[in-house]
Amino acid sequence: MNGGADALPDYEMLEMVLFAAIPRGDLKPLAKDLLARFGSFAEVISAPRERLLEVKGVGKAVIAQLKVVEAAALRLSKTKLLGRPALSSWSALLDYVTAAMARTAHEEFRVLFLDRKNALIADEVQGQGTVDHTPVYPREIVKRALELSASAVILVHNYPLPYPSSRSITGHNSSSVKNR
Repeated sequence: MNGGADALPDYEMLEMVLFAAIPRGDLKPLAKDLLARFGSFAEVISAPRERLLEVKGVGKAVIAQLKVVEAAALRLSKTKLLGRPALSSWSALLDYVTAAMARTAHEEFRVLFLDRKNALIADEVQGQGTVDHTPVYPREIVKRALELSASAVILVHNYPLPYPSSRSITGHNSSSVKNR
C-alpha cells in the first residue's frame, strides 16, 4: 500500500487479481504461466479470451476477472483525460489512446472530439476493420463534430501487430517521422 503502483512485481499483482476468481490455492504458477505466455501484466489483462483459454487453469471466472481489470484501467485512463485539456497533456492523451487501442486485434479509427478549450468532449470509434483495413468517412466525422459542437478533433488510427509494441499506435518511430 505504501509503495504505490510499482511496489509489486507483475506476477504478484496478477496473483492478487486471480485470487478474486480462484480464492483458494497457490496462484503463483498460473500467474507466472500467463506472464511467460503473454509477456507482461498489461498483455495478460488485454489478451484475447480465446488465447487466455489456451492456458491451463484459465476458465471463465479468470477471464471475467482479467477483463474487469482491463475495463477499469481503460476507464481510469479515460477519466483522467475527460474534461481536461487534451493538448496540454500529451502524455495523458497518449497513455489513454495506448490503453484503448494498442492491443486490439483489428484496426480502429478513433476520433477524439475537443471543445474550444481543448478539453475532451467525446471519444468515439468511427470505424473498425480487419487486420489491415479500416473504412473511414470524413463526412461522418464532420457531421458528428458539428452535432457535438466540437471545435477540434484528434484522429487516431492503430496498426495491430501480432505482438503489440510501442509502434502499435503511431506505426512509426520518431526517427522515421523526422526523415519524412
